[in-house]
Amino acid sequence: MTGPAMNRRHFLGTAAGAGAGALVAGCTAGGGRTPAGPAPTVAAENERPGDRDWGLRRRGGDRAVEGYADRPAVRPGEAFRLHVSTTAGGFRAEAFRMGWYGGAQARLVWASGRIPGGPRPVAPATGPTRTVAAGWPPSLEVSTLGWPEGAYLIRLTADSGAQRYVPLTVRSRTTAGRLVLVNAVATWQAYNTWGGHSLYHGPGGKGDYTARSLAVSCDRPYDGDGAPLFTTYEQPAVALAERLGLPLAYLTTMDIDREPDILRGAHGVVSLGHDEYWTPALRRAVTAARDAGTNVAFLGANACFRRIRLENSAGGDRRLVVCYKTDAARDPLYGRDDAAVTTDWRAPPHPDPEHSLTGTLYEANPATADYVVTEPDHWLFEGTGVRRGTAFRNLVGTEYDRVNGGATTPRPIEVVAHSRLVCRGVRSYADSAYYTTPGGAGVFNTGTMRWVESLTGDGGHGIPPDTARFTGRVTASLFRVFAAGPAGRSRPAADNLDAHRPYEGDPVWSGRDLW
Repeated sequence: MTGPAMNRRHFLGTAAGAGAGALVAGCTAGGGRTPAGPAPTVAAENERPGDRDWGLRRRGGDRAVEGYADRPAVRPGEAFRLHVSTTAGGFRAEAFRMGWYGGAQARLVWASGRIPGGPRPVAPATGPTRTVAAGWPPSLEVSTLGWPEGAYLIRLTADSGAQRYVPLTVRSRTTAGRLVLVNAVATWQAYNTWGGHSLYHGPGGKGDYTARSLAVSCDRPYDGDGAPLFTTYEQPAVALAERLGLPLAYLTTMDIDREPDILRGAHGVVSLGHDEYWTPALRRAVTAARDAGTNVAFLGANACFRRIRLENSAGGDRRLVVCYKTDAARDPLYGRDDAAVTTDWRAPPHPDPEHSLTGTLYEANPATADYVVTEPDHWLFEGTGVRRGTAFRNLVGTEYDRVNGGATTPRPIEVVAHSRLVCRGVRSYADSAYYTTPGGAGVFNTGTMRWVESLTGDGGHGIPPDTARFTGRVTASLFRVFAAGPAGRSRPAADNLDAHRPYEGDPVWSGRDLW
């Protein structure tokens, strides 16, 4: 077997073409379908038998099988459509709910019979935004009746044996009293190169910046295994949160954009490992929740860095992710509604740097450095055995954040790890930081994109497997405290920003951007 299921062995070891509209009902495989009725608690759900065989055994050729859902998230019981292309004569689909399940990390909740299929074309990029949309007819419609809330991977298996994922969130009806895990679907699409275009480059690869898309469509499969950013930056944290048995809720960034009041009463909101692209409505909603006492955690770096908007496509409502970036002057809203122009949050024509919410400021990439603890007595590090100066090799990277001393830096803020590095020939630091608000919220940012990746303990990026004990213990403490209510009331930040003075010519403190 290849794929995610094979590199989870040490994970958290010590950390607490078919006819349109065909309906496939019922489940006859795996753990069986959950009966209709009240959703079980996370703890009860994870007591069900898991299915370790959720990984991809064989991806096959580039177009062997691939697909996408007609929406990123559904409410429990709603139906969604799968659009599938395969070079084989047919395929099957299986829905795995991602969790802990005694270490299996997934449970099979539904499986289709064989669905006739065939190859579908890859559409060219069209329009001034060079947008690629598959536009395939649906292959089947799937009811989620009885599916518990959570993050799902739909595994497609062609008759040839080739496999790919399609991610889907069964979103929560309420977040009150829960810790909310947010799937960063807008960021997933920004990096998606299916059809040869992403928000980063065109068909010529990374050097083909001028041919990049200015708007990317959700109406297409994801590249790679079909869910690369979820399996890399989110699934390990989902497994840990579910292992802890905490009251959880699941949403996507697009859900919060559409329904900003959905966060009312939430105890905590977790931005997972790569959550770069935010709409103004999403940022306002998370900020308002924080101000009302909801804790917020950022488990990566570079969060809330790009301002985007969601527009409608032929495939449905809010299926286009628009971001003009350095071509902001071409955005149709430029000069008409500058606060909605799609570029970096800190850039003209309406700069509003992200750190007023995240606490830290994205600085640059690529970098690799040791993660260095500076406040070993902080509550986040309880039980880890760290001392001042304890270092964890290569945990910082490849993108990193840092606290600066600007007027919009939240205070009090506590730098708990301050890691020396060199990026693009410039000396700097990566910071993990915790701040608290008058409303009682606690906000924590790891400041490194490799935090969630490290939880698997698989040695990726040269991070020693034992580091998973540290990051797993810290993340578990964070989740437990943030799930309990406003952390700032019992664990206020002890401001220590003045102890981290800049050196002469320090790029962050002098306002220089390195990327």
